[in-house]
Amino acid sequence: MEKLVVHGGCTLRGTVNISGSKNASLPILAAALLTDEPVVVRRVPDVSDTNYMLQILGQLGASVERYSGIVRIVAKEIDSVATYEQVRKMRASICLMGPLLARKLECHIPLPGGCVIGDRPVDLHIRAAEALGAKVEIASGVLKIAAPNGLKGANVELRGDNGPTVLGTDNLMMAAVLAKGTTVIDSAACEPEVVDLAHFLTSMGAKIEGAGTSRIVIQGVEKLHSTDHTVIPDRIEAGTFMAAAAMAGDGVTLRRVCREHLTAVTRLLEECGHTICFNKEGDVVTIVAAKNPTSGKIVTAPYPGFPTDMQAQMTALFATTPGISVVKDTIFPQRFMHCSELKRMGADIKVDNGRAVITGVKKLSGAPVMASDLRASAALVLAALKAEGTTEIHRLYHIDRGYEMIDEKLLSIGAAIERKPDDEED
Repeated sequence: MEKLVVHGGCTLRGTVNISGSKNASLPILAAALLTDEPVVVRRVPDVSDTNYMLQILGQLGASVERYSGIVRIVAKEIDSVATYEQVRKMRASICLMGPLLARKLECHIPLPGGCVIGDRPVDLHIRAAEALGAKVEIASGVLKIAAPNGLKGANVELRGDNGPTVLGTDNLMMAAVLAKGTTVIDSAACEPEVVDLAHFLTSMGAKIEGAGTSRIVIQGVEKLHSTDHTVIPDRIEAGTFMAAAAMAGDGVTLRRVCREHLTAVTRLLEECGHTICFNKEGDVVTIVAAKNPTSGKIVTAPYPGFPTDMQAQMTALFATTPGISVVKDTIFPQRFMHCSELKRMGADIKVDNGRAVITGVKKLSGAPVMASDLRASAALVLAALKAEGTTEIHRLYHIDRGYEMIDEKLLSIGAAIERKPDDEED
């Protein structure tokens, strides 16, 4: 295991290149199983989640080559059964369900289960498969899905208790592209990652309209073909570096971003007094921290609302922002485990019923802290940059799931940060 050691108090200044989106890459890599022709995907981030997905594709029988952010996949002959050992390390492995069902008309996928930020059920994925004519059985913790008579288009309502499901939309879209007839997805997720998957599938010959809206219409085709696709920038990585720049920066520039995808984060930072300047094309942004920032309020919501994946980082920002800030997570109300670790560093945070009330303090102090999930670990890194003294962040594998070379990128803009072996018991 490894840990990050962060020496706080440095000023961030310089330029960072944002990686391709982890959350867009995962379903796109899974969708490569929909064709037996070669597929090339560019700007795939080198993070553990994408590495796990590529390992699973290889174990299912696909040929996988990877070099310098470019992945080439040829899925000539594939198996329809994924094992628990293959998928247990990554919840997003559920997005294999759609392409395997479409290509093989059957699949066995172990249930992903819950996680530290709360239970994330797969009932909507099952509803989607059944709507297309598949039969679903759950036995010994495994989803066994079969459509011996083929998949047929249908109207499917995908809204869940906490709003639309992104991976559920992805799975249904991937299954429907090879189904007979027309599929209409109502209450579809509108996230940019869903749109990117739709663009990828369309480039393979799929017929999809409405991606990016709550209603997606898919006309099934008989076969998909080879394609070459470049993944969108990672809006959560970009937002994380924007927050870092607002906390400890003096002019940080991010390249390879998409202004449209960052509207909610940009609006919040500007409301708190920070300066955000995009270039004309919207793919480069410079952040200048406010000298006298003000408190803020967040209520997470499905896109284009404020992303749940950014609330932990903003909680770290608010920890030293004067005044009282409020963060309410309507998507994952249990996603506040980072707050207890921030409090170890001197933050004043009260958490109750899916809401955190943060009273800004003058300073944070370095301390040993434990990452509990991907975005919580990012929040701890941001807090450590601002804190006085040295912070050790344990369970570094969480941050490596979704941030490509975060320590090297922070080093390049002036952070004092190092990766060391961690002998502490997990």
